[in-house]
Amino acid sequence: MNKKAGISFGLGLAMTFAALSGSGSGIPQPARSPQSPMQWADSLARTAPSLDRKVLNLATRAMTCALQHGDMQIDPTRLSVIDYSRPSTEQRLWVFDLGQQRLLFREWVAHGRNSGENMALQFSNRTGSYMSSLGGFTTQETYMGGNGYSLRLQGLEPGFNDNARDRAIVIHGASYVSPDFAQTQGRLGRSLGCPAVRSEVAHALIDAIQGGTFVFAYYPDNDWLRHSQLLNCTGGNGRLAATRQADADDGQGGI
Repeated sequence: MNKKAGISFGLGLAMTFAALSGSGSGIPQPARSPQSPMQWADSLARTAPSLDRKVLNLATRAMTCALQHGDMQIDPTRLSVIDYSRPSTEQRLWVFDLGQQRLLFREWVAHGRNSGENMALQFSNRTGSYMSSLGGFTTQETYMGGNGYSLRLQGLEPGFNDNARDRAIVIHGASYVSPDFAQTQGRLGRSLGCPAVRSEVAHALIDAIQGGTFVFAYYPDNDWLRHSQLLNCTGGNGRLAATRQADADDGQGGI
């Protein structure tokens, strides 16, 4: 994509977000997106050919829905996609700069220890499950905890990930997330439910996506695909998980 097209795309996203979020009233206003989710996916696919196009289509559809709910205040400049249908030994996390139409990160990411071995097969929203959760999240604030520099996540989908903050599901670095570990063990190490990343990139990655950007975690789970309120969007009046401010937690992350 040339520079002029990239600028146009970024401006389009910004205009869409401003219109959908309303103008000072806090009430979402109707607007027509300059680009459809499919057009977004077309543009992003060229920067990340290894990302399954069906997964990317779902991610842009879910983000579009989240942007239509102005009360969520989603930052439209970043999109992170995790494809848990891939083995942990593969790079299955992509972070996009939507304004510049470029791929910022393609990384390894861990899943919860009770979700599976090399392949994540089970997911949960339940406290104490030690499983990963599916669906759309928004990034929140950073903090220093037991795993170092970490980023809190708020789940946006009732019944699927809206306990994420209470469960201390955060993005953090971990020594067990590395290609060397995967080569010797046949899989990455596993978290308590957090999407842990390589320690070497954690700080830069967290800084790139903190403060309200959209994170989409995928697996072909039929129940979630049928009932996700972000994938089956009702527009700005649909009920999604309310943002809840939990007490500050500097624990190990993930329950």
